[in-house]
Amino acid sequence: MVLESDIMIKNLQEELTCTLDIISCSSAQTKHLGMRLGALLHGGELILLNGQLGSGKTTFTQGLAEGMRITDIVSSPTFTLLKEYRSQFQPVSDETNTAEVAAKRLGPMQSEVHSLYHFDLYRLDDPDEIIDLGFEDYFYNPNPGSDVCVVEWADKADAFWPAERLSICFNALDEARRCLLFVATGTHYCELLRQFSEENICDY
Repeated sequence: MVLESDIMIKNLQEELTCTLDIISCSSAQTKHLGMRLGALLHGGELILLNGQLGSGKTTFTQGLAEGMRITDIVSSPTFTLLKEYRSQFQPVSDETNTAEVAAKRLGPMQSEVHSLYHFDLYRLDDPDEIIDLGFEDYFYNPNPGSDVCVVEWADKADAFWPAERLSICFNALDEARRCLLFVATGTHYCELLRQFSEENICDY
């Protein structure tokens, strides 16, 4: 796993924006990056994923879920648009439990209970369907709680998203390597990206 550049911070139209480029050399490393990020989440975050088919979006989300201490098998909700996964912290009693071991190694989360709402907009024909289905309540919550939203194929509804979010673009460089471009907008997300960049992500 290669950290391509230090975190870049700039003001863009009075909004704080930070970027980070990372190259992952395998699907296992892509999942590991997701796990690292998931362990840092406080709750209330919106994470937007873009990239062509097979570029690693679902693999990253699986790692994100493990970092959040979710033990369910995470798969892309292509036909349902949304899947919910619950995380309930339990004391580590079985060292073979991957998610629990990862959480123990990565450190405590800010909250013991999270829900991960996993969206896949690949089959979305019209961005207005998001409103018709009532999904805006997930993304425009005035009192963010312990829930986290991750959206695959987020570019299908580009004009819909709140200004503050974390976007990740996945680009396949070859059969194994993936370039991940993280773009954080807003103070909270820039701080999250700063913490993520300082993690020892090369220690896999």
